[in-house]
Amino acid sequence: MQTIQATNYSVFFNETGYEKLASYLVPTYYSKIFILVDENTSQYCLPHLLNNLATEIEIEIIELEEGESHKNIATCTEVWAALSELGADRKSLIINLGGGVISDLGGFVACTFKRGIDFIQVPTTLLSQVDASVGGKLGIDFHGFKNHLGSFQLPKRVFIDPVFLKTLPERELRSGFAEIIKHCLIQDPNAWQVLRKLDFPDLDWYYWIQHSVNIKEHIVLQDPTEKGIRKILNFGHTLGHAIETFFLNQSKKPLLHGEAIAVGMITEAFMAYEKKLWIYRDWE
Repeated sequence: MQTIQATNYSVFFNETGYEKLASYLVPTYYSKIFILVDENTSQYCLPHLLNNLATEIEIEIIELEEGESHKNIATCTEVWAALSELGADRKSLIINLGGGVISDLGGFVACTFKRGIDFIQVPTTLLSQVDASVGGKLGIDFHGFKNHLGSFQLPKRVFIDPVFLKTLPERELRSGFAEIIKHCLIQDPNAWQVLRKLDFPDLDWYYWIQHSVNIKEHIVLQDPTEKGIRKILNFGHTLGHAIETFFLNQSKKPLLHGEAIAVGMITEAFMAYEKKLWIYRDWE
């Protein structure tokens, strides 16, 4: 297990990370634990998490419908109501078990409930493991705009277990792979030379997840609230979010986030090249 120590929290990897998680759940500190899941993570991931948690604190499960279409204020209202009805207080903890939607929405709910309660990210998709759960960006979609409402707030811990990737279809893995490519392109050209020659089915996800998290953490710690250098993490996202939003609103088969970002990176790179802001290099 590797631990990445950030300013205010740590990212733990692999199954031994659950030991760290269990030791963090101290009854004298947290009054109650809430685990936020969607329909998929409730079935495929929650049993694994619960089997690895040894705590005397009461645990409540809040289940949401899956998908980007539910990442909105109405779903937040449902979660806030559930927390209130189940007796959550300012010493409660939310564990977000899921992909980017659960990470973004669950963190946003936590940092606004009773002026902010602690939350932990346990990402279950490749996309959320390399991007959404790390860096403290939280938000929801609003009136057709992607991530229109949100805040910056770091989780107390992030636990990344690649075993959850076994529950994903290949399309979801390829979606997350787009963010791995992005991190290489913006920060590590040598890694890109290696990555571009590898066959997708043979990728060592554990290695590339750590590589992406290291890059993102390095950038985020320099610029936590995106006033400068952190903006490079948005490569492909300006156009990508517009494309993703269009298909979300207009199509019965919306694009996954990483698919839209891949199109955004290609398009933005072409525009930069045309404006002579991008120098093409013919990699050997």
